[in-house]
Amino acid sequence: MDPEAMKKYDEFLARVKRTIYLDNLSPQVTETVIKTAVAQFGTATKVQFIPNYLELSNPACCALVELENEVQAKSVVEVLASFAFMMLGMPRPVRARPAEVEMFVDRPVRPGRKIHLYWVDPSNPDFEVAQKLKDLTKKHYAEASYLLKLQLEEEEKLSKQQAETLKTSHQKYEMIDTILGDGTAKRLADHYRVNLADDGYGHF
Repeated sequence: MDPEAMKKYDEFLARVKRTIYLDNLSPQVTETVIKTAVAQFGTATKVQFIPNYLELSNPACCALVELENEVQAKSVVEVLASFAFMMLGMPRPVRARPAEVEMFVDRPVRPGRKIHLYWVDPSNPDFEVAQKLKDLTKKHYAEASYLLKLQLEEEEKLSKQQAETLKTSHQKYEMIDTILGDGTAKRLADHYRVNLADDGYGHF
């Protein structure tokens, strides 16, 4: 067995151990957002979004996040398993679990492993199994597409609600700032004989 290939594969396995898999991400989440969010638990050195292979037109909702070491990776998984972790207003909390070898598209070939490909004849018992797997994949694709559509609609609705709430709060603060700045608050206080104390509370 090639020692160089073994060394390369061992380095890859070490990388897998310090990487986590994040799911339920908002389509608007970027690499910077993820790194900033994870910074409270550790340092993310690399973020790789996993494409939605069932429907490439839809944005990725999951990613592989590599941290500096395995300890940090375990810490993130444990924290996110214990507490709801929201990212960019997503209606559902982000989920995290340890990464697996099969999640990496750039994974090296395991030394000693051989893959054999061959066409399956319709009379072969394996053909029926392959057909069932194909039908199951189509069903999963339809269900996943529908759920993603509902998820995006829910997120858009939540985003609009948050924007409206922020706008209303900003208008209130602007009104208070204007009243205090143009002397209206003082005139009203004098009219109603209210003492405007420095602590922000009025006293009769």
